Amino acid sequence: MNPLPNKYYPTILGAIHLVVLYTFIQTIIDFPLALFDYYNGTDYLYNPFKKIIVGVGSPLFIFYYAYKKAGVPLKELFPLKSFNVLLLIPVLFFIWGAQNLIGEVNVALDKVLPPPSWFWELFSKIFDSDYGIYGAILKVVIMAPIIEEMIFRGVIMHGLMRNYSRTTAVFVSALMFALFHLNPWQFPATFILGILLGILMVRTGNLLLCIIGHTINNGLVLVSIQFNSELQNTFFFQSSKSSQLLISTFIATFALIFIFIITSNSTENE
Repeated sequence: MNPLPNKYYPTILGAIHLVVLYTFIQTIIDFPLALFDYYNGTDYLYNPFKKIIVGVGSPLFIFYYAYKKAGVPLKELFPLKSFNVLLLIPVLFFIWGAQNLIGEVNVALDKVLPPPSWFWELFSKIFDSDYGIYGAILKVVIMAPIIEEMIFRGVIMHGLMRNYSRTTAVFVSALMFALFHLNPWQFPATFILGILLGILMVRTGNLLLCIIGHTINNGLVLVSIQFNSELQNTFFFQSSKSSQLLISTFIATFALIFIFIITSNSTENE
């Protein structure tokens, strides 16, 4: 009888457990505070000190937990190294084109499953900050990409790529990344972003590149929200919808091709 092959941490079940644990740690603190605020008219849930403690403490616990479970050096679990900076150009263009296309998917989704009013209020608070636009940049464009990439393209993909095929690792990590946001109206965007970042991780083995790619995505979202009226007056958004979709498809497709071309050497050297 052949022995079972070694399973490295995390497997798919281990990854699910890790994400659930991370979500639970935050929920076990936020939910009681939300109830307390609701019945007492307080605002402890959004207290800056509480957000800092939970925002820093829960990821640090998860990273330490995963590090001990994986039993590998930090530089292997979180590979940070130099990369071809030219790669950021097609990454930027792919994300821009994909966001335009996914916007149309979201319009169709909204017709089938209209988001409730409380959802938009909750979504807008993601970009709210005690320190204005600078706080929003710190939270959404800097901290969120670092934490989420260390979890999904760092810990989770490290285990998935050793246990399963690359395709499975990219798909499962992207699916979990999209589900982690607990937002059905954001699912298409986060899933496609997860696929792109998973491809970058597989082809370059570079977590730093994934973090920067995630930063570019969130930065574009923040800019589109902060400067929506100005953007709507640009030549691109003044053109017909069919033209917008055609241009976005063309740019996203060729950007993805260039990403594969630029990263071909990285894949061959593995």
